[in-house]
Amino acid sequence: MYSLVLAVILGLLPMAATAKSIVVLGDSISAGYGIDVGQGWVNLLQQKFNRQKIDYVISNESISGDTSAGGLARIDQVLARHKPAIVLLELGANDGLRGLTPQAMKGNLTEIAHRCRKAGAEVLLLGMKIPPNYGKRYIEMFFNIYPQLSAELKVPLVPFILEQVALKPELMQADGLHPNTLGQPMIVDKIWPYLQPLLK
Repeated sequence: MYSLVLAVILGLLPMAATAKSIVVLGDSISAGYGIDVGQGWVNLLQQKFNRQKIDYVISNESISGDTSAGGLARIDQVLARHKPAIVLLELGANDGLRGLTPQAMKGNLTEIAHRCRKAGAEVLLLGMKIPPNYGKRYIEMFFNIYPQLSAELKVPLVPFILEQVALKPELMQADGLHPNTLGQPMIVDKIWPYLQPLLK
């Protein structure tokens, strides 16, 4: 009996030992604001991994209302805690909603990416947009930060993770800013082609 139990334990250990870590560093879009967190896109992505027997564990380090400065302030602790192979960086929208300077946002996201790489993690940048009432010039400056970062840092970019969601009221919550449960699977579908090449 002891040998059987030991064999079972030893059989499970390699799988646990080889599972790699992915961190999602984001804001309310990734934190599952307004919905059951189990129905959020991060959890749906983990379920996709499990179904396809992709040996990664996702840690969701997303905080509603967080800015790029907030992400920078906590990235070192996040990296030390999870030692991720990949970081999905979904920050910046709240910088835009607060009217903060795009260049400050760019500086913060650049430093986050540098620290991730120094810790041995690859970075996937998840782009966002802000509502049109912020003015054309500011909106363009904000949105252009993401492709600039992608080119300068040579990291892959999902241009706008809500591309298939944001303009469809039936997929959005009443605030018009956050996707509802129906929109969450579409976020996974949007991210997947960019994330899949990073999985090793």
